[in-house]
Amino acid sequence: MRLASVADLERLRREASASRAPRNREIILSSDSTCCILRGSLGVADAFKAEIARRDLGEAVGLRLAGCLGFCEIEPMVVILPQKILYQRVKPEDVPEIIERTIQRGEVIDRLLFTDPATKQAIAAIDSVPFYQKQMRLVLGSNESIEPTRIEDYIAAGGYSALAKVLTSMTPEKVIEEMKKSSLRGRGGAGYPTGRKWERARNAHSPDGVRYVICNADEGDPGAYMDRAVLEANPHSVIEGMIIGSWAIGSHDGYFYVRTEYPLAVEHIRIALRQAEEHGLLGANILGSGHDFAIKVVRGAGAFVCGESSALMASIEGRVGRPRAKYVHATDRGLRERPTNLNNVETWANVPLIINRGADWFSRIGTAGSKGTKIFSLVGKINNTGLVEVPMGIALRDIIFAIGGGVPKGKRFKAVQTGGPSGGCIPESLLDLPVDYEELTKAGSMMGSGGMIVMDEDTCMVDTARYFLNFLKGESCGKCVPCREGIKQMLAILERIARGEGREEDIATLEEIGAYQVDSSLCALGQSAANPVLSTIRYFRNEYETHIRERYCPAGVCKSLFRYVVNAETCTGCLACRKACPVNAVEGERKLPHLIRQELCIKCGACYDACRFDAIERARNAGVVV
Repeated sequence: MRLASVADLERLRREASASRAPRNREIILSSDSTCCILRGSLGVADAFKAEIARRDLGEAVGLRLAGCLGFCEIEPMVVILPQKILYQRVKPEDVPEIIERTIQRGEVIDRLLFTDPATKQAIAAIDSVPFYQKQMRLVLGSNESIEPTRIEDYIAAGGYSALAKVLTSMTPEKVIEEMKKSSLRGRGGAGYPTGRKWERARNAHSPDGVRYVICNADEGDPGAYMDRAVLEANPHSVIEGMIIGSWAIGSHDGYFYVRTEYPLAVEHIRIALRQAEEHGLLGANILGSGHDFAIKVVRGAGAFVCGESSALMASIEGRVGRPRAKYVHATDRGLRERPTNLNNVETWANVPLIINRGADWFSRIGTAGSKGTKIFSLVGKINNTGLVEVPMGIALRDIIFAIGGGVPKGKRFKAVQTGGPSGGCIPESLLDLPVDYEELTKAGSMMGSGGMIVMDEDTCMVDTARYFLNFLKGESCGKCVPCREGIKQMLAILERIARGEGREEDIATLEEIGAYQVDSSLCALGQSAANPVLSTIRYFRNEYETHIRERYCPAGVCKSLFRYVVNAETCTGCLACRKACPVNAVEGERKLPHLIRQELCIKCGACYDACRFDAIERARNAGVVV
């Protein structure tokens, strides 16, 4: 059905809304996203379809196969409306009971409820689950109302109304002013003001009038999956934002640059683009406005550096993805030497919200310099892993403990790494730090695209810096010396320290090389690559000194710097450590103290974890037990 006007769009909206009239019960299943599928959601979806059909409940019970609902730790998750009952880790065999007891009899199944790890209390209503209570889900909020591959769902939920408003009542200049007034900053990491970028792209000279709009969906940070989840769950929100951006800057050609490792996101984008074209929301004469705009999909080959704007554009052009000097702005000469406006997935998804609700509404959320909300992927040593959307300025403590539920197994929180592999590690003493662009930068980290990795007391900060630097070494394009050689030399020093061969001057050398990289590297990858090292030295210098001076790793991670020994006084001879050892390095008889043969021990920690009497201890290689 091709929509020739805004009136046609509104008519379709009414029809779509009427077809979704509330039934007696609605079942929302987090099903159509990568993380849900990996947890078995497709089998649960099939079970619901079969059970609803078997009981002939199709007229009374609705089933919506939504994308990611954020709380990845408990997927597949089911929400029953209108009571908003939340069931966690649902299996196909649970479905008949859910239909029988909850849908038909109105009962709550206690064993499927979420249990708060802090209070040990079972919680029935999704709105009462601590994971959601401090969030402000603006971009993610529509996920539960939409099946990702149904444009009618998006339209019924208000989709493309912002586009209709722009095409009928706003000039391009007015759209840009609204974006500037909102103070929306790019969510891809740099935090550049979106409205100013759009204005520059519109005003830049193009010899043939061609301008480009690009969505950067090349999300390469370890542990980050914000963009993937948005594209899988609600691709039309991003497409609508891009069309509005094309109107504002005068572009007729757009690109999605998506990681090839995101096959489901690519599939949903292509379905959404086809649906938008069929409905007259993309292509020629959009909604009868005279505005033409088309979007193509380009799949990236997995190079982390192609998340950088100029490297990304080189990749689209078929060249090697390498950055160029920043004195040439993409808004002036970007893709194919034409003015180009590039924003990431989350930035584009915010645009329809701002147009519909107004810049004043958006600018009241957040801090003085960082407006709106930000999506983070909360992963690592945390009870409640998942995607969280919070207002700018929220404290790290609220994200990690109130939303994330704290650190598992009673372990002590040690640090949180923000901003991806080029971000910094923030210690426990800064847990009350407000999360915004400026404060994270002052702390030696950065916002980045939104990765947030939590670490506990068993994390070695020297090893953490080494891990991220090793990742960046492999992803550096090698074009500039400070990045190519600086990362290599810093990594060599860290590896030497981890082997027990550190030197007194190593910390100062790392700081010197890091400062040089920040000042001299060509692009943001090199300029920020030293952050993991510099921030861990800043806040955990004592760990570096212990590694170097005492040849000991307090966290028991750097295997050359400790050994496992048995405390004969506390060992009960229970054989648990002996049974757990994968290489038979533990010797001993029942009820007699055991011995670990050091020449066989691979330091995997299996014996340490298995011992219930704290008889396995980590010792310095000199034999002093800590």
